[in-house]
Amino acid sequence: MYIANLTYLKPLSEVEKYLEEHVAFLDRYYEAGKFICSGRKNPRIGGVILFHAKDEAEMKQIISEDPFHINGIASYEMIEFNPTKCAPNFQCFTEL
Repeated sequence: MYIANLTYLKPLSEVEKYLEEHVAFLDRYYEAGKFICSGRKNPRIGGVILFHAKDEAEMKQIISEDPFHINGIASYEMIEFNPTKCAPNFQCFTEL
């Protein structure tokens, strides 16, 4: 499982220009069962995506398709972790 911690590198006016494309990217990977949840940081300096991928290569491939990455809108801190305990209704996301 991975946490993508995004930090905006550009002003919000630039972020807004690519937001629709970014949301389409998110939707594509929600439909593929890769993204679990996502949202903006408060204050709005970036965002967070929680997702699972089979390995680091798949994670990097997914992020490489994000319009925020392609257009230099955000930097990404990737954190890999292995859940060892979770709420029962979350367990389906911890199994690949």
